[in-house]
Amino acid sequence: MPSPNRNIELSVEDMDLIEAALRARKAERSSEDHHNGEVRQIHDLLGKLHNQKVFYRPGATPYIGG
Repeated sequence: MPSPNRNIELSVEDMDLIEAALRARKAERSSEDHHNGEVRQIHDLLGKLHNQKVFYRPGATPYIGG
């Protein structure tokens, strides 16, 4: 059995497209009660993608979020 590729290269645009598709699928499935498991999986995957992002933070001045 081949081993998985651990060096997946995706651009920011690729990630945006994947996230948009997942959000659309989640919205589509959220209205149907019998798809709760799939909705939860999509929600968890979107969370994992979000947690891997590195957000820009200026280093020279104090950061004020908002």
